[in-house]
Amino acid sequence: MQWNGRMACLIGGALVSASIGPAPAAMARSAVIARAMLLDGKGAPSGEATLTDRGGALTVKLSVHGLPPGRHGVHLHTVGSCNAPDFTSAGGHLNPQGRMHGSLNPQGSHLGDLPNLAVGRGGSGTLTMKLAGSRDEIWPELFDGDGTALVVHASPDDYRTDPSGNSGARIACGVLTRVR
Repeated sequence: MQWNGRMACLIGGALVSASIGPAPAAMARSAVIARAMLLDGKGAPSGEATLTDRGGALTVKLSVHGLPPGRHGVHLHTVGSCNAPDFTSAGGHLNPQGRMHGSLNPQGSHLGDLPNLAVGRGGSGTLTMKLAGSRDEIWPELFDGDGTALVVHASPDDYRTDPSGNSGARIACGVLTRVR
């Protein structure tokens, strides 16, 4: 679908959009409001995630390196803790509404359900996703008393199996920290 010089489509349950032509000068600029430095299970740096705000809409941008090639599930988890090597300290998926898991689950999905990350042969990959809801709705869930972690899993998310999409072990983790 196209609107106001932008094109969007649904890919694996995520709304992905791209600009067509130059962006209008009147559009608000994106501001990084939180960031997470990801580590692998051995404590080595493996990427960065940023959370940006553009007109009250929050977008997660993830960039990784040194991970195994292939597709990997990515989720926001309920606790801002990343104790290696297994990152179970991050708790379960961020799910404040108590829904089932996955964009393909008729009862889904969690706030923490993000699309799969594609990692190339060189071990690098990127992912950008707009979170469902407004900043006012999401912010208190992300930055509650124990925070939020972003976790990359060993296997792809099937977008339907509750509670984790069959996405396997946790291979990288970072705690979201407010910048603004």
